[in-house]
Amino acid sequence: SMGPWVYGSAAVRTECAKLMGVAVRTMRKHRFFLIVCALSPLALTSWQGRKAASPDPEQLALQYLSREVPLWYEENGCYSCHNNGDGARVLYIAHRLGHDVPPQALKNTTDWLLRPRDWDENRGDPGFSDKRLARVQFAAALTEARRAGFVEEAEALDEAARTLLSHQSQDGSWPIDMGEQVGSPVTYGIPLATRFSMEALRAGGAAFEAPVSRAADWLLNLEPKSIVDAAAVSLALSGQDRPEWREKRASCYELILESQKRDGGWGPFRHSPAEVFDTSLAILALLTYPADARTRQAVLRGRDYLRQTQLESGAWAETTRPPGGESYAQHISTTAWAAQALLEVRSAKFEVRN
Repeated sequence: SMGPWVYGSAAVRTECAKLMGVAVRTMRKHRFFLIVCALSPLALTSWQGRKAASPDPEQLALQYLSREVPLWYEENGCYSCHNNGDGARVLYIAHRLGHDVPPQALKNTTDWLLRPRDWDENRGDPGFSDKRLARVQFAAALTEARRAGFVEEAEALDEAARTLLSHQSQDGSWPIDMGEQVGSPVTYGIPLATRFSMEALRAGGAAFEAPVSRAADWLLNLEPKSIVDAAAVSLALSGQDRPEWREKRASCYELILESQKRDGGWGPFRHSPAEVFDTSLAILALLTYPADARTRQAVLRGRDYLRQTQLESGAWAETTRPPGGESYAQHISTTAWAAQALLEVRSAKFEVRN
């Protein structure tokens, strides 16, 4: 705050008066300058009012994503897992939660998601494409589009769910081509890909109960090695009454809480430095547990970490594996995950501060 500086000690006020006198003598013709200096308390009040009215972190993130999501198709003539998958998915969530999202930000994406049979034919760089992962990410976005009311017919979601079935392994998981030790904002990792595939199949209805059950059993038997794993299990098994599922979620809950850093964030592993993606996933997972004092404190500290790391543009620097890399894809997906975490915290009616 500038208050202590302007209204502080007598020496400070005296020095300000001297400076104001110099300004008056040398710039008499600059009437606007004199008015501002003479009425500095009023100017300060006005500045503080404008600061208070500035967009909150959720709005800034949504403004950024609303600009970036449609740009990929406009500039490249194809659809991407980062813009039209992760980015669009969070814009659908924002709309469902009552936030304003410009219709043009999602028009092309919605048209694309309604054509699951074309997903494998999407033009792109084969060296950076994993069709199985793309199906999972587009299906996740389509699921949220249906929940948000952008898609009324169920046929596309049913078709998307059936395309996912061809990639489910016998053990119930969705294995993807991942050369990383732990999933990233774009590559997800097997547990997170399995969780999203489960959600798409659940949205498809009773016809997919058997593969959903196999996926749940696989996650139940998974021993989480990272925050990404623990969050994926927590999210996938939430809202279920089976005692073994509640026990599994309880162990993931403790792992997540014990791994929070002093700065409020989470890294991929218990002793790793905090990263935006891992922090976002941890927050989303914690929001599926009862909002007791312990949970609320951890969530709000995590939110503060995301606020502190948000860029002026409204985005976040990309989380990469290993850290410190540069990637537009990871940048957009990281921003989407962080924006979702902030949106869900505010939706949960936690006492947040901008």
